[in-house]
Formats: sequence, C-alpha cells, structure tokens
Amino acid sequence: MTPELWRKYSEWPLAAAASVFLVAYSIEVIDNIPDGRAIVFDIIFWATWGLFVVDYLANLILAERKGHWFTHNLHAVAILILPMLRPLRLMRLLWVVELSQRVGGRRLRGRILSYAFAIAILLVYVGALAALDAEQNQPGASITNIGDALWWAAVTLTGTGYGDFVPITLVGRLVGVGLMVGGLAIVGVIAASFATWMIEQLGSRVAEEAEAAEAASSETQSEVAVLTEQVARLTALIEARMLTEPTDP
Repeated sequence: MTPELWRKYSEWPLAAAASVFLVAYSIEVIDNIPDGRAIVFDIIFWATWGLFVVDYLANLILAERKGHWFTHNLHAVAILILPMLRPLRLMRLLWVVELSQRVGGRRLRGRILSYAFAIAILLVYVGALAALDAEQNQPGASITNIGDALWWAAVTLTGTGYGDFVPITLVGRLVGVGLMVGGLAIVGVIAASFATWMIEQLGSRVAEEAEAAEAASSETQSEVAVLTEQVARLTALIEARMLTEPTDP
C-alpha cells in the first residue's frame, strides 16, 4: 500500500475519531467530571489515541524517506503526546476538503480565508478546553468556567490580551503560547490573501487602462487612415480635373 492510499482511506475515520474525542473531552472538562467517574471518557481517549498511533506508525513505515517524513511531521508526535491537541486533526480534514474542490482566483482565495476562520474558531475552542482543564481545579485560578476560558482564548489568539484572565499553570501558559503562535499564522494568511487581492485589483485596473489606451489608439489610427484615404481621393480628383480641363492660350 502506498502512503497516498493509506491517507485516502484513513482521513475520514481519523476525523471521526477526532470529533468523538472532542465531544467527550468537552463534556468531561466543562462538567468537571472527577477522574473516578470518567471511565467511559478514559476508554474513548485511549481508543482514539490508539487509532492515532496506528496512523502515525503506518505513515512512518510506508514513507519512502522515513527521516524526512519524521522531521516534517513533528506535529503528529505532539498530537500523540498531548491529548488536548487531538481535535486539531480536524484541521487536516478541512484542508483536504478545500483541496478536493479545485478552484482558482477569487474563489480559491475565499476558500483559504474561510479555512483560516474555521481554524481560528477551532483553535479558540480547543485552547479554551485545554486551559480550562488545566486551570479550573487550581487554587487562585481565574479561568474556572467555559465562558471565561473562551474569552481568554479569543483575546489571546487575536493578541489583544486584556489581562482579566491569566493562566497560572504551566500547561495553561503553554496553551497561551500556542494560541499566540496560531494567531500570528492566521493573521499572516489573511494578510497574504488581502495583499494578493490588492495586487490583483491594481493589475486589473492597469490592464483596463492599457486596453482603453490601446482602443483609443486604434480608433485614432482608424480615423487617420480614413482621413488619409479621403485626402488621397481628393488629391486624385483634383489631378484628374486639372488634366481634363483645357489650359488657357
């Protein structure tokens, strides 16, 4: 089996596993379920982890250049090590859906922007869950419910940073760093798309002006050709008349 064929058949099952994990993780964190009562959730977490391990090993074994694949897929290792990153596997699914619909120009740029906004929403939600999971049971923590966690994740991703909610745990702060990096990447994508749009608009305007100038030049040339033809006809008519009229003795 080739790596492409494996990814083709594993993409949707892994996306489904990531979705199931996200739902279970959301319920466990938002309801603050104690570890002793989270047996069902633990089974789901271990099952999804096993699927991601199988996918990682399969891709590594099937890769022609295993060292190159390993160094270019360190995010897959992070997903295996940190369970809260597992829902980010849905980002890959969004990208596959975008690429499967081949479009160009403005439609492609619009799809890239929609993809960036979808990733931003997913990052905010997953980051909020991870921060809440790490913070809510800590003494003196300010992030203790999903509403505060979502607000903190949103302002952190956008770089606003009001400071009304601050993580006090190492995990919470690492989540904050990840949100800031993700926010910079998303802003870069949006800025690049906007710059491309501006360049295209300027190029279209220049092209329209060039076409208008060329059309005006062609029209002027046509008018000059008509006038030249009329002058030639008048000149020929005058010469013919001068030849036919008798001259005075």
